[in-house]
Amino acid sequence: MAHCTHTDQINDVSPNTNGCEECLKIGGRWVHLRMCLTCGHVGCCDQSVGKHATKHFHATNHPIIQSIEPGEDWGWCYIDEVMLEFA
Repeated sequence: MAHCTHTDQINDVSPNTNGCEECLKIGGRWVHLRMCLTCGHVGCCDQSVGKHATKHFHATNHPIIQSIEPGEDWGWCYIDEVMLEFA
């Protein structure tokens, strides 16, 4: 079973904004929000037009995001392509 080899890059972060950082700047809309666990960047999911969470990964190589949607407690490692569960 695949596992994430990048958990050492998880930091104690808080969301930088109350919405997708890039969408807020341009007046865009998002579907779901994801937070980078390396720096706290908040980006929109891949179902959103901007796909800013994935674009943030490609720009920074920060590997792990966490859903910050109410009631969701999962993450995703872009590099290892595995889901993570947070309690």
